[in-house]
Amino acid sequence: MSAPEHETFMRRALELARSEWGNTHPNPMVGALIVEEGRIVGEGAHAEDGGPHAERLALLARGKLPRPGATLYVTLEPCSTQGRTGACTDAIINAGIRRVVVGATDPNPIHAGKGFELLRANDVEVITGVLERECIDLNLVFNHWVVHGPLLAAKAAVTLDGKIACRTGESRWITNEAARADVHHWRRLFPGIAVGAMTILKDNPRLTARIEGQPEWCPWRFVFDGLLRTVVDKNPPKVFTDEFRERTIVVTTPHGGLGYVRKLRDLGIKVWCIESESQRVPFAEFRKKCVEERIAGVYFEGGAQLISELIRARQLDYLFFYRAPMLFADDKAKSAFSGLRPERIDQAVRLADVRHHQFGDDAMMRGNIVYPEKMLVDETVFSLR
Repeated sequence: MSAPEHETFMRRALELARSEWGNTHPNPMVGALIVEEGRIVGEGAHAEDGGPHAERLALLARGKLPRPGATLYVTLEPCSTQGRTGACTDAIINAGIRRVVVGATDPNPIHAGKGFELLRANDVEVITGVLERECIDLNLVFNHWVVHGPLLAAKAAVTLDGKIACRTGESRWITNEAARADVHHWRRLFPGIAVGAMTILKDNPRLTARIEGQPEWCPWRFVFDGLLRTVVDKNPPKVFTDEFRERTIVVTTPHGGLGYVRKLRDLGIKVWCIESESQRVPFAEFRKKCVEERIAGVYFEGGAQLISELIRARQLDYLFFYRAPMLFADDKAKSAFSGLRPERIDQAVRLADVRHHQFGDDAMMRGNIVYPEKMLVDETVFSLR
């Protein structure tokens, strides 16, 4: 079978995997299919943590043992350990499949490449790297989680000169409708969304994923509020009162006051009170708490102070950067980022493994954050969340 044919079937496997977008955390999204004589005879997609893997579902959908010469396509290296559902390499070998075409290698250092070795040791031909970049990108949350822990990502929507609001505070809307719809697409992927107290008080967001044709979906909604200022307001924000309030977690410090903590818990709101010498929540400790709760990734949507503090602390892992073709040219308009003072170009924060998307006239660039060896911060910058 030729390379273009392999890519055609792998694209279908990617479609299957994406059909479970955001449903599988902390597991990866995986799609698989069985091809006999150029025809798909079985398909499967991993649907939830603890559920059967895509390869086993594809074999089950076949309904009987594949014919000799059948090929299995799968977006991620088949697992080679027993786990909760049994090793997929065993299922493949026992089914008599003699060729496996794979998109991405398992990023877990403990498992990486071992599935390929087992299959080849049992006379299974293994072809790797088909649409590899697309298959890796499919699981950017899982890939980080399994190696480094939770992926902390941020979104910014800016003008050409990096502004997120006019000097009056007006910010709706800088980006167009298609770009804003894409934000909801990524909200649906991440198991958690985070904002600072000022964003809650100013914008009163709902922080749910609202995608046309799909039911509204609510991730874990994190509110970073070191002084619990959001609790003082006589009119509680939506995230404290709506039908999803049990999915809201206020991240605070002992400086906020135990009375306000009790008030939140009486409303059904979860509170993570993290020890800190100041009113600012230490992001490293927040990461540890996410690991304990098996929350694989958090999508920070603002405000600018919160995201800038993440960068200053070297804790932001990934950035989604939307840019609209407009210019404020006003030094008093609000900037997306602040708090650093690089003196040379090599002291800049950069993006790596960059991907580009176009939404009409708006553009989005996203990639992994790469910090300079020496990063100078502006010690005069001090913000309250």
